[in-house]
Amino acid sequence: MTHSGQHIAILGLGASGGGAARLARQGGARVTVLDSGAAAVLAPAAGRLEAEGVTVVAEAAGVPAGAHFDLAVISPGVDPAGRLAGAVAAAGVPVVGEIEFAWCHQDRPVVAVTGTNGKSTTTELVARLLNAGGIRTLPAGNHGRAFSDVVWAGDPVDVHTLEVSSFQLETIRTFRPRVGVWMNFAPDHLDRHPSLEAYFEAKARIFENFGPGDTAVVKLEDRRPVTPPAQTVTFSAHATGADYGLDGRWIMHRGERVVDFAATRLRGRHNAENLMAALAVGRAFGIGWEVLAAAAAGYEAPRHRCELVAVVGGREFINDSKATNLHALESCLRALPDPVVLIAGGKDKGLDFAPLRELVGRMTTRVLAIGQLRAHLAEAWGGVVPVEACGSLEEAVERGLAVSRPGQVVLLSPGTSSFDMFQGYEDRGESFVRAVRRLHPPV
Repeated sequence: MTHSGQHIAILGLGASGGGAARLARQGGARVTVLDSGAAAVLAPAAGRLEAEGVTVVAEAAGVPAGAHFDLAVISPGVDPAGRLAGAVAAAGVPVVGEIEFAWCHQDRPVVAVTGTNGKSTTTELVARLLNAGGIRTLPAGNHGRAFSDVVWAGDPVDVHTLEVSSFQLETIRTFRPRVGVWMNFAPDHLDRHPSLEAYFEAKARIFENFGPGDTAVVKLEDRRPVTPPAQTVTFSAHATGADYGLDGRWIMHRGERVVDFAATRLRGRHNAENLMAALAVGRAFGIGWEVLAAAAAGYEAPRHRCELVAVVGGREFINDSKATNLHALESCLRALPDPVVLIAGGKDKGLDFAPLRELVGRMTTRVLAIGQLRAHLAEAWGGVVPVEACGSLEEAVERGLAVSRPGQVVLLSPGTSSFDMFQGYEDRGESFVRAVRRLHPPV
């Protein structure tokens, strides 16, 4: 697609914004990046783009005086209802999302994975299985490199495998995956979306442009977003009647054993479902069961998701920092066989922890509460389990060792995001790992 003679604004100077800026420049456009962040913070990334002929405006609140834009590309980290995007739209500039922009610049089929939880693991699994079957791809989008960056760089792929978030899907127009994967749905991101239904509707747009020949892979218990003409393949590790299910150690496909789940490095029913969804994608592209099973057996799960860090004093310390919502916390608790000492809490983003009261009372012996939600967790779960407030993650790790017994798990599974104390869930997870490794004596 050519943009010769056009002036394109990119809203947001992150990975997605940088990729979109380069892709627009490649198409011949004059490009200006607008970001509301402080100039000193943006300077390193801004310098790199400016060296490539892109103008960067920091601390932007709208369209710069005298500027006229033919199009604006909004990054997923920029709220379409926020001040910057609102001012650009009010100036009459058409606004599209970065995923949509990249989609319009390429002609490869797309696999898109969405859902509240399991997106990253499933996206990685899909990429691994497709590559094993001779179909070149790499994980991108909300996980890995930005879609625009992959398209701009001209990576030799046969299929684009994308993790797509609600923030990316809410701004699509024509984006149409060949295979769309809906992992699950649970309350999240209510600090960005105005309501739970708005969050659902944003994610459900993954199927909006589906046509004959496209395939929807969905959890059996959560088929609401899929409408004809999609071909639907279902999976579930809990309910019966799905195309893919779990029977003991075996992943089943319509009553037949197809993959020995126990032979993989994945654990827990939630990971079984992630693998089922990836297998369904592989089969949609015609890959045989033997190839899929062998590829699955060699896969290692991403960091910070039910990750065993160390055994200290007979206690297993597990890092599940990627559990940034209640559904992820619930999934991890249900996947463990015995009651745990739970480290939970973080940023208050409007989630209601009370519905997990019964499960927490049954699956934990103590909760060590951190971050903004310390008092809220004591109110939500007090009475069914002791809830102890900790001033830092390091203190919670030390208390976890003190109040647990040999053979027990000390689990970091916060159930919310980390931005009250950390730069992100990765930073929180690495802090947990460092704190565990400082404990003595390691076994």
